Amino acid sequence: MFGTSAPSASGVTAGRSGYHAPGGSMAGRERPAGEAAGGQGVMHVDPYIVLASAVIGFLVGMTGAGGGALMTPMLILLFGVTPSAAISSDLVAAVVMRPIGAAVHLRRGTVNLRLVGWMVLGSVPLAFVGAYLLHLIGNSKAAQQKVELALGVALLIGASAMVLRYLLDRRTGSRRTGIVHAVVPRPLPTIAIGMIGGVVVGMTSVGSGSLMIVMLLFLYPLIGASQLVGTDLTQAVPLTVAAALGALAFGHVEVGVTASLIIGSVPAVLIGSLLSSSAPDRYIRPVITFVIAASGLKYVGLNTTALGWTLCGMLFAAAAFWLAYVRPRAAVEPAEDPDLLVVPPVGPAGID
Repeated sequence: MFGTSAPSASGVTAGRSGYHAPGGSMAGRERPAGEAAGGQGVMHVDPYIVLASAVIGFLVGMTGAGGGALMTPMLILLFGVTPSAAISSDLVAAVVMRPIGAAVHLRRGTVNLRLVGWMVLGSVPLAFVGAYLLHLIGNSKAAQQKVELALGVALLIGASAMVLRYLLDRRTGSRRTGIVHAVVPRPLPTIAIGMIGGVVVGMTSVGSGSLMIVMLLFLYPLIGASQLVGTDLTQAVPLTVAAALGALAFGHVEVGVTASLIIGSVPAVLIGSLLSSSAPDRYIRPVITFVIAASGLKYVGLNTTALGWTLCGMLFAAAAFWLAYVRPRAAVEPAEDPDLLVVPPVGPAGID
């Protein structure tokens, strides 16, 4: 089941599902994503994908970030899944995974359903458009390279958005004192955010968590990121359903890969969500951002040497920023822990 030496039944099935065996050699030909996924054999559940998706699911459950931006690169880089199949399979698996985090926030009452409604109005139709555009690109090698480039750009935008979100929170966190339920939605720009997110998620499976929440932070400047996480996770559920239905309609989904993702990620996301209140978010999010940026740089065409030097430069820059700015500020302002702050009330007129 695990090996790559003998042509076992499971090895042949793995080849049909469009990815390489984890041992390093190819378990079978890499099948284009458009062929039937499960018609010629028993569905293969890969234990390595189950394990890897459990690790990612746990991180997503704790932080609410990085789902599609981590799952899809994992499938392509570690398991040899074709880009279009990896994107579509991740979207279908996310239909099962995403409602867990949303349910936790709905139970806690941290979701603005009016805001969700306006975002969904823009995102759901455009998610179908994104899935259709992915279908139009095709399944040839040149087409898959275009998909990788689009995925790389989306990952870099997502990583940049996460960095920008951190800087916004550091700079204006003390002024973001609004409560999400007091937000009066601005319909047209909120719908526009949903439309942008819908196209990007439909084509790449990336952006529902990292990109859209940053746009919301710009549109509603008095609301902090922690207040918007629940709303963002909830609007991502119908968005992901629409994108997954588009992927199923256009035939990219690998059944075995999708099943492996669901088996590994769903329990892990639930555990991570339950532990989210005590998660060391300030340490986990930078790691997720770094991995997303590394994957994006790889997809846009950086060779191994250039990628290595670029990542080293990013690490040195991050270390310098922490030593010069974050550490001194933490020493001077130890009461910046949000649990220790007393926030003055904000009247309804202060939120628009």
